[in-house]
Amino acid sequence: MKLRAARDFLLKPLQAVIGVVERRQTMPILSNVLLVARDGVLSITATDLEVELVATAEVTVEAAGEITVSGRKLLDICRALPDGSDINITVSGEKLVVRSGKSKFNLVTLAAADFPSVEDIKAGQTIVVSQEVLGRLIEKTHFSMAQQDVRYYLNGMLLETGGKVLRAVATDGHRLALCEAEIDGAKLIQQQVIVPRKGVLELQRLMDGQGDLNIELGPNHIRIQLASIRFTSKLIDGRFPEYERVIPKESSNELTADKALFRSALQRTAILSNEKYRGIRLIIRDSGVVIQAHNPEQEEAEEELEVSYSGEDIEIGFNVNYLLDALGAVEGEQVTLSVLDSNSSCLIRQPGRDDGKFVVMPMRL
Repeated sequence: MKLRAARDFLLKPLQAVIGVVERRQTMPILSNVLLVARDGVLSITATDLEVELVATAEVTVEAAGEITVSGRKLLDICRALPDGSDINITVSGEKLVVRSGKSKFNLVTLAAADFPSVEDIKAGQTIVVSQEVLGRLIEKTHFSMAQQDVRYYLNGMLLETGGKVLRAVATDGHRLALCEAEIDGAKLIQQQVIVPRKGVLELQRLMDGQGDLNIELGPNHIRIQLASIRFTSKLIDGRFPEYERVIPKESSNELTADKALFRSALQRTAILSNEKYRGIRLIIRDSGVVIQAHNPEQEEAEEELEVSYSGEDIEIGFNVNYLLDALGAVEGEQVTLSVLDSNSSCLIRQPGRDDGKFVVMPMRL
C-alpha cells in the first residue's frame, strides 16, 4: 500500500471514527483502524464490536492495499504535523511508514484479514430523513436512556417506524422521553429497534444537521449513511416496555408556566436539595406554585412562582434533575405540566403540541 494525501484530508476522517476506538482493549486489533486504499479513496474503519464507523477521504493511491494500525497514534501524528503539510504513507514489511517533510514515523501493523467488520446487514427497510429531523429526535430523548441498568433493553433508545411516523423513545424506569416526526411521502413498515446507548451518543456526535441521511434497519443492525461517514451499530436484543401505558392521560390538574422562569426557580431551589436524591417538593394551587427543598444539614430553600393553574391543590415530590432535563427538551417559551394526583406521574410538554412528551415519576420526600 502506498498513498499520498493532504494532512487535513486524513485528519477529518480519523477524528470522525476515533470515538469508538477504546483505549484498553481485550483484543489488540480493536485499538487499530483498518485502512483500505484503492481507486483514489482511502477508507478508515474503527469498531468496538458494537458500533462500527467507516469514513472516507480522497487521496492519491500509488499502490492499492489494506492494513490495520493504531488509531490513536496515527491521529496524534496527523494532529501534530503542521497545517497544510502533505503526508506519504507506505507499508514496508510489518511497519506502516508515515512521512511528512523531514518527519518520519514507523508504526506497528496487524493484518487486515483479522479486523472484524460488518458487511451486509440484511436491511428490511431504508428510510431517508434529514439530519435535522433525526438530530432532533435524539436530542429530545437521549437524556432519559438508562446507564448500565440490569434491564439491558433500557440502556438504549427505541426507534419505532410505522405509517408516516418515525418515533424515538427512551426511559430509565424513573422518567420517559418521547419525540416523533412525520416523514413526508413515506409509508414505513411497522418496526421497533433498540439502538444501544453508545451508538446513540456516537451518532449524535457525528451529525452536523446538514443534508439528508439514509437509515437502514436490519434484524440485528442499524446502518446510517451520513455524507462520507457510514455508521453501523448492533441492536439490543430485547423487548422495550409498552411505553404508551406509562404516558399519563390528560388531567384536569394542569399547570402552564413560563419555561425560563420555572427552570431558573428549580435551579435555585436545587442548590439546597439532598445531593444524593435531588428531591424537591412542588405545592401547586390556584395562587401559584411553591417549590421547596431541604437537605440533611437542615438547610432549606423556597421559591414562589406565578403560574396558570386549574385543578385541585396538590403536593408532589420529584427528582429536580429529571424535571430540568425535561424542561430543557421542551420547545417554545411556555411549558405545561399535567398531573392526576400526588402519587401519579407528571406529563410535561409544550402547550398545543403532541410530538414531544416527557414523563417524570413522583418521589416520596
